[in-house]
Amino acid sequence: MNEYDVIIIGAGNGGLASAATLAELDKRVLVFEKHNIPGGCGTSFRRGRFEFEVALHQLSSMGTPEKPGPLREQFRRYGIESEIEWIEIKELFRVNFPDGTGVSIPADRKACEAYLMEQFPAEKDAILRYFETVYAFADESAKFADASAKSTGEPGALKKAVMKLLFPKMYPTLARYGLKSTQEVLDEFFTSPKLQLALSAYWCFMGMPPERFPWSILAKCTNIYMEDKPFYLRGTSMMMNQAIMESIRRMGGEVRLNLGVKKLLLESGKAVGVVDDNGMEYRAKKIVSNISPLATYGALLEPEEVPAVAREYLKPYTVGISAITCFIGLDCTPEEIGFTTSFTLNYESFDANKDFQDAYKLLPEHDPLVATCYTVDDPAVSPKGTSIITAGTLKYGTEWEKLSPEQYYEMKYEAGRRIVARLEAMYPGFTSHIEEMEIATPLTHMRYLNHPGGAIYGYEQDLLNSVFFFPAESKIPNLEFASGWVNACGFGPNYLFADKLAKRIAREV
Repeated sequence: MNEYDVIIIGAGNGGLASAATLAELDKRVLVFEKHNIPGGCGTSFRRGRFEFEVALHQLSSMGTPEKPGPLREQFRRYGIESEIEWIEIKELFRVNFPDGTGVSIPADRKACEAYLMEQFPAEKDAILRYFETVYAFADESAKFADASAKSTGEPGALKKAVMKLLFPKMYPTLARYGLKSTQEVLDEFFTSPKLQLALSAYWCFMGMPPERFPWSILAKCTNIYMEDKPFYLRGTSMMMNQAIMESIRRMGGEVRLNLGVKKLLLESGKAVGVVDDNGMEYRAKKIVSNISPLATYGALLEPEEVPAVAREYLKPYTVGISAITCFIGLDCTPEEIGFTTSFTLNYESFDANKDFQDAYKLLPEHDPLVATCYTVDDPAVSPKGTSIITAGTLKYGTEWEKLSPEQYYEMKYEAGRRIVARLEAMYPGFTSHIEEMEIATPLTHMRYLNHPGGAIYGYEQDLLNSVFFFPAESKIPNLEFASGWVNACGFGPNYLFADKLAKRIAREV
């Protein structure tokens, strides 16, 4: 009989982590993945002698072997920590300003404060107050989350009234800044546009401009990366997800590649199983979908099977942004062309909110340009004497979906040409060193991820749709969601969210 405790649809980061935790807890688990490799965004591909990372910029929540963060502890439980060669990144990022100057942010609070006070002496007191606020916010958020996790049942009217009164006193920083945008907070603390840009670079990780990017996410990112340090890994994120898949199998779980799910089975409105692409039926006590809620409801169920409450629940949420990315292999070292930091954010002006509007256009114009080069931190990431550069801009998929096949190829290569031209202007001689290059567009992401609009962050992660408002409820009994569509997107957050979800499911099956 094809009966399991839990069936998981999709072997992305969340699907793999939830499966590994369930297998660790002795649950009979089965994972379906239509691709021939696991990982979703966490994969790699080869062109010539280069292996390109698809998505990972910086892995958070790792900590050090001596002071492990929650993700390192999770990987230890899976038995994979020592199987991976971890690369600690010494600088969080570099921001290059349109006037040719720039700042590089150290991955340490005290070092960062000292460096920024040297660069922006007029903002010295504000810099110290800002980091105190960031750390207070992170501390209060963690305490509030811990208290909420221990609370059981729906609070009564009296308890709600008491909490409303006491919350600002118990969590003053969280109450003051929890629902503010990044731009609002930066305007409160700083007058220098350069300093604001220098401290807000992580907005591009969530695909929202500073005026719409929740400062709560920025504060947590800043705190986590400075305390637990950012990491990369030799062999790309594919190594990490391959290791998780093998740990699932080692602990008794099953992962079936090259086999997708075409139907979610319901009985009396409850999820009871799936039908795979070959027509085989499987049953389980719980179904975990690691694909988007839109694809789950729209592709795996008949229209009449989708609860009206689910449609209403998802109505306020909009599909997020995608990207144009150039994967470039150079026949020279990073130093030869001037790359000194593994992650850079390059601005065309000092108004990131205005420049972000170009994300709605077809081709890159003044869009902020993100570029990574992990060969800086570890020369072994690429062949000896070479470099791997990934550079791109955030783009919505709408305009790309309108193109004919002929127009698509013309615009794809024009987009790549423009991105390379900007890199050439910043790093003279760059173009002459290109050995391999591949270009991904929103349609590429749509094809490989099966995400509406080619969205790389799930739903838009702005003040109205994220943090306290993620659409994590399925509205179908026995169905759960585990992807970045229902949680703060990113590798670390996805792994940790899925681990927590799996622990809860294990108690219920």
